[in-house]
Amino acid sequence: MRPAARGQSPQDVRSGARVSAGGALPAHLLARAKINYALHVTGRRADGYHLLHSLVAFAEFGDVLSAEPTAGTDHALTLRGPFAGALAAETGGDKPAGDNLVLRALDALAGAFGTALPPLALTLDKRLPVASGIGGGSADAAAALRLGFAAMAGREPGEDEMARLAEIATTLGADVPMCLASTPALVSGTGTEVAPLPRFPGHAILLANPGLPVATPQVFARLERRDNPPLSPLADSDLASFDALVGWLEGTRNDLETPALRLAPQIADVLAALRVAPGARLARMSGSGATCFALFAGIDEAEREARRLADRHPGWWIQAAPVAAVA
Repeated sequence: MRPAARGQSPQDVRSGARVSAGGALPAHLLARAKINYALHVTGRRADGYHLLHSLVAFAEFGDVLSAEPTAGTDHALTLRGPFAGALAAETGGDKPAGDNLVLRALDALAGAFGTALPPLALTLDKRLPVASGIGGGSADAAAALRLGFAAMAGREPGEDEMARLAEIATTLGADVPMCLASTPALVSGTGTEVAPLPRFPGHAILLANPGLPVATPQVFARLERRDNPPLSPLADSDLASFDALVGWLEGTRNDLETPALRLAPQIADVLAALRVAPGARLARMSGSGATCFALFAGIDEAEREARRLADRHPGWWIQAAPVAAVA
């Protein structure tokens, strides 16, 4: 993986599908990176799905999905960006995009609403690593649902329609509903029960991946215990400041970190580097890995450390970004 610390700044694009009065498609949608600040595995259902309790937040960086009407008879998806090749190889198929979640999301949207969407020429700028624990594919699918609705209805979805999109999102993957909301939240169940937080302190995050994908099923298969305690109650005072948030997070964990380290020992090197980074208040792995993160009070500190780590670890993917406040 090539480091993104130099030359990739958080995108000036939107994660919501806002449409002009004339019904024009939004030019770009930002599919924000999803980060599990804490992830507790609390059980396993009879059907094999694991039960989780997680605090998630979203960085102001991610993939970018673009669309415009096309004269063709079907949707067309073009992949570009530093991880386009990895995504094409993972999805396979006769077409370059293969069985991409973006196209599946549009098909699911049309099926749920019982209407055909106008054909779209889509471009996915793949800036997030594939199979990296930060919800790239799920965020892409969520962006496609918003963009597809805008193309179908000529406007952004209202509250009731967002609830319907969330129902569609659950059929596409456990992380898609939270990525559709794309706001700090407590997540439970199999990941599809999303409770947005009423407030959240702004800060910065530094993401680092050692350059290898990690298969989520293999990480879960290496769990030694699946009935761990849930997250401690999150009080309003725990969200009053960045310091308070870090204090609460210090009493949490990521239950997938230990099994992921068995599968990919290189994750330990990333965690070690982040934990000694000047200004880093907390370092942990996100999701099932291999991406890890460190939290900083401000973006300047995070970007400085991104440049330093990129110099020392040219094979890592590294990205600093703000995490927006919720007031």
